[in-house]
Amino acid sequence: MEAGRKRKTEIAALLTAKGSSTLCNKNILQVRNKPLLSYPADAARRSGFIERFYASSDSEEILGIAGGLGYLKIRRPDELAQPESKHVDAILHALKVMGEADDYQPDILVVLLGNNVTTKTEWIDEGIRHILNDPTLSAAVPVHNDQDHHPFRAKRVNAEGLLDAFFDFKGAQISTNRQELEPCYYLCHNFWVLNVAESVFGKDGQQPWAFMGKRVKPIVVEECFDVHDEDDIAACEKWLNEQGSSDV
Repeated sequence: MEAGRKRKTEIAALLTAKGSSTLCNKNILQVRNKPLLSYPADAARRSGFIERFYASSDSEEILGIAGGLGYLKIRRPDELAQPESKHVDAILHALKVMGEADDYQPDILVVLLGNNVTTKTEWIDEGIRHILNDPTLSAAVPVHNDQDHHPFRAKRVNAEGLLDAFFDFKGAQISTNRQELEPCYYLCHNFWVLNVAESVFGKDGQQPWAFMGKRVKPIVVEECFDVHDEDDIAACEKWLNEQGSSDV
């Protein structure tokens, strides 16, 4: 590289989809005559920022479909595809394979979850731009506002078997009106844009998703959901209909 010339930022996508799940083969169930995982895969393919595309799975069928969508196959070890397996371990495994097989290390990694149609190219691009404009960010992730399930309204069962608050409010009076509470956001888990050095290779990230790092930028969206049962497939089709196109 020429002296003084800035190195190009390497940006890759990683589609993650296990073969085993609570809903059999959910990642490849048909939604509008297309496998479920094709929706996030296609959304990333339409991004003008992403140059390399990988898919991680323990399922040869999933990898075959992903390969047909232009994704390089990463065979995930069975021990990283169990119900108790952590997503971060699959990400680290994929990064290791990229380095060993392709001598490649992305600076920004867009992790796509295969059981979600609510992924738009414009959201992916927004997340990438956030990190390109501010390299101190560790991640940019979609979130949605949900005041109904605000943590201040949540309860747990204490040692006496009685309901108790999760927080010590120290005598403060908390409004029962959700509109008066500080805005509350939940992760969508449709995709994550990771600044690799600051997130998965960083330290002391926000719990419980520590691999996202400390400085996580929100991409606020109106609606998102995962597929966990047959009813969710109908919800996917309804969402796509509302978008006006199967290509969102």
